[in-house]
Amino acid sequence: MTKHPIRLWLVVLALGFAFDFLFWEQAVGVNYPIFTVLSLLAGVILLFSYGLRPAARSLWWLLPFIFFSAMTFLHQEPLTVFLAFAFSLISLGMLAVSYLGGRWMQYGWLDYLKGFFQLAASMIVRPLSFSERVRKERKESGETVGRIPYFGLLRGLLIALPIVLCFGSLLASGDLVFDQKLSDFFEQEKLGDYLTRTVWSLASAYLLAGIFLHAAGHSRDEALIGEHKPWLRPFLGFPESVVILVSVNLLFLTFVIVQFQYFFGGQANIGLEGYSYSQYARRGFNELVTVAFFSLLLVIGSSTVSRRENTRQRSLFSGLNVTLVALVLVILVSAYQRIMLAIDWHGYSRLRLYPRVFLVWVGILFVVVVLLELFGRERFFALATLLASLGFAISLTLLDVDVAIVKHNIPRVAQGKNLNVIHLASLSTDAVPALVEEFQSPANSEITHERIGVILLCYVHFNPFEKATEHDWRSFNLSRWRARAAYYAVRGELQAYGVNEKRWPVRVRTPSYGYYDCTHYYEAQD
Repeated sequence: MTKHPIRLWLVVLALGFAFDFLFWEQAVGVNYPIFTVLSLLAGVILLFSYGLRPAARSLWWLLPFIFFSAMTFLHQEPLTVFLAFAFSLISLGMLAVSYLGGRWMQYGWLDYLKGFFQLAASMIVRPLSFSERVRKERKESGETVGRIPYFGLLRGLLIALPIVLCFGSLLASGDLVFDQKLSDFFEQEKLGDYLTRTVWSLASAYLLAGIFLHAAGHSRDEALIGEHKPWLRPFLGFPESVVILVSVNLLFLTFVIVQFQYFFGGQANIGLEGYSYSQYARRGFNELVTVAFFSLLLVIGSSTVSRRENTRQRSLFSGLNVTLVALVLVILVSAYQRIMLAIDWHGYSRLRLYPRVFLVWVGILFVVVVLLELFGRERFFALATLLASLGFAISLTLLDVDVAIVKHNIPRVAQGKNLNVIHLASLSTDAVPALVEEFQSPANSEITHERIGVILLCYVHFNPFEKATEHDWRSFNLSRWRARAAYYAVRGELQAYGVNEKRWPVRVRTPSYGYYDCTHYYEAQD
């Protein structure tokens, strides 16, 4: 790359100014996937031009990248969007880290940490070191052709500046429109914006150059940590490991036996112990987080540091780990049951759906980890965790959390369940088309129909769609667009409602003169 550095700088500068054009004073929308795809294509084409082709296995990261990049402008539910941004960037990072080597499937924990740490360092240091290397190589070879005369350009700019100012003032005197344009351009506030945007663009270009340079020169995966020689030699004796695992297994087994009614008593147990459904589910999830986390660390840690000198010791050690995981799975099943009890009573919410999906993937991760330990593939623990995280993010995205909440909670009213109007009004734009669909459904009773109207009006009061029109196509988000279109389709019918915005909390009156506050769960009494 040092032979033709100008190619790199032109590409990253173009991407830097594309970043400014797409994001300056714009909300994040379709501009994010456009920029990331543009950067990916430009980077790959650039590296191809230098004869650097990606490893076939590295290209697998294009699949999660494309999926999550698309989700950033298809949804608005907070955790779904956060995970979409996170995993789209992680996918690009993994592609850069393993671009030439493609051995990311064999990475251990330290390889992932090392790879991303080096990538972050390259973004800061690599462009400067690359420029210095180019300068030294040209100086040693005596090459002067193609060298950019920086000081000559600077002197030329200093000489040209007074000349341009002189001609500019004459032209401005001769044309009022041109004079106004010049005045607008040199307005202090706009001049500050131009300077900020230039710095913004150059900083983006600099960081992108670091990523491309890292992929070009530091992604061969020539040696992985602990591949041929363990990075940490097992130091814990087998008797000590057995004592630890047996003790923990006995503790878990005792806990499960003694607390069997507590774990699996269900609704009857809640009444007996005086817990509410929410407390029951919350306590189960907290136990899950604590027990599952430390159990996973114990399985991975003991497999790393424990000495097993013969087949008998390895079999016994694996058996204890299998037992430990089996007991943890019992706790996971119990926690899942408690969440289902809370859902049955209260309906769906984000804080009930997140752990429900999470529990499934934690259970899968435990099973995979113990299988890897049985087959002596401990190196793949890190890969299993990464894939489980991807699975959780993809599952949550495909579930479409806010739509699932609407579709589950509203039909429950016909079964005598409560409808939390304020909770549904607090969801994202993802939920609005589903709310409008339920609002127009003849299957709902008149009072349910009116409550859905209240939900829509409360939502629009706190999230007016007019705000979305402040930005142009670069901020386009499909979820916001679909929500706006759905709301406007029923806005005429909603005019029969009344919204009192002068009092707090804001109150909505239905056509049958029911009153609802937009910030409280209960129905307002007039």
